[in-house]
Amino acid sequence: MDYEPDPYSIATKIAVDALSRRARSRGELAQLLRKKLVPEEIIDRLLDRLVAQRLIEERTFAEEWSQLRHRSKWLSRRVLAQELREKVIAPELIDEVLAQISHDDEVVAARHLVAKKLRSLSRFDDEVKRRRVHSLLARKGYSSRVISEALREELATSF
Repeated sequence: MDYEPDPYSIATKIAVDALSRRARSRGELAQLLRKKLVPEEIIDRLLDRLVAQRLIEERTFAEEWSQLRHRSKWLSRRVLAQELREKVIAPELIDEVLAQISHDDEVVAARHLVAKKLRSLSRFDDEVKRRRVHSLLARKGYSSRVISEALREELATSF
């Protein structure tokens, strides 16, 4: 006698396995389950249950993700917003969460990147240093205002 698990049990296992590796947003789990060809009505029912059980908490996930990525990778609010959109977080929640990262926080993070990059550029002239650091910060998503402030402050202390 062969035992065939029901689709809801399979979907639950997929979701719980994914959540055991790291926290995920509701939208991220929905995408994962769709990729595994789980029927839409099962996805909705399962995700509602996981939210009710507080295994999925969008706000907490978005706050923790943005703070971790800002502090560990020194990413700008612009890049963090893009990452959260990819994780299917509501735009209003993204705005609220990223409002917790101030302009000064971004300048501090950008200065950290500048200082780190300048250590590897000691043999280059000032113009090359400035250009390379500017490119790095632009790739990390910083605005020209933040880049200018970070460069000005960090270059003033390093020379």
